[in-house]
Amino acid sequence: MKLSAILITRNEERDLPACLESLKGLAEEIVLVDSHSDDRTREIAAAAGARVFEKDFSGYGAQKRFALEQATGEWVLNVDADERITPELAAEIRSILSGRPTENGYEIPFRLFFMGRRLRFGRGARERHLRLFRRIKGGYPERSVHEGIVVEGPVGRLKGAVDHHSYRDFSEYLRKCDEYTALLAAKKRASGGRFTPWMHLRLPWEFFARYFLKGGFLDGSPGFVYAALSAYYAWLKQARLMEPIDEH
Repeated sequence: MKLSAILITRNEERDLPACLESLKGLAEEIVLVDSHSDDRTREIAAAAGARVFEKDFSGYGAQKRFALEQATGEWVLNVDADERITPELAAEIRSILSGRPTENGYEIPFRLFFMGRRLRFGRGARERHLRLFRRIKGGYPERSVHEGIVVEGPVGRLKGAVDHHSYRDFSEYLRKCDEYTALLAAKKRASGGRFTPWMHLRLPWEFFARYFLKGGFLDGSPGFVYAALSAYYAWLKQARLMEPIDEH
């Protein structure tokens, strides 16, 4: 069965080569939708044999829907530029697609890397995401951020992992934090959400839950920093409801 990998990008020349390398021998088609990068992202993708499209950014869900529409494989694997398909996962996917899969989608475990170290504990260390699915059975809802694949029918679980090398440094984390929290706050405000003083408690609670209850302290300094930044993110997406609305 033909497998298409889909990616959406903007200025990913640093992460993209390793991602594309991990797809070699697995994806028979790579569809990359780029939001007008001003670095070498598109050139790198084209040199690797990807089908490259340019599209104005209109939300993560919309970008991925467009990428999915360009895919021609019976099965689709959604990856981000900062993710790597491990050899174990690639072998598992090949094995499944060479037979007669009874599921319409598969959740994949993620291994999170931060500050050059794999985080084995904490709230984000044991995540699973639905990323492999039968093309005609899956799609993306109307969400500006934190878009997830919705699959019709049974969904299974794989054992092989994706290595997620997110946030190479503090600057990248803070940049993404600013972007995502602005989108989430706008979405919540549009649905009637308003800030309440109780939301200030989100920051200390998130840190306590991530660092102590979920064992983030076992990851040393990277675990502390990640728990602190994640707590800040959880608080900020609520606190931004206090920002004045830009009418222009």
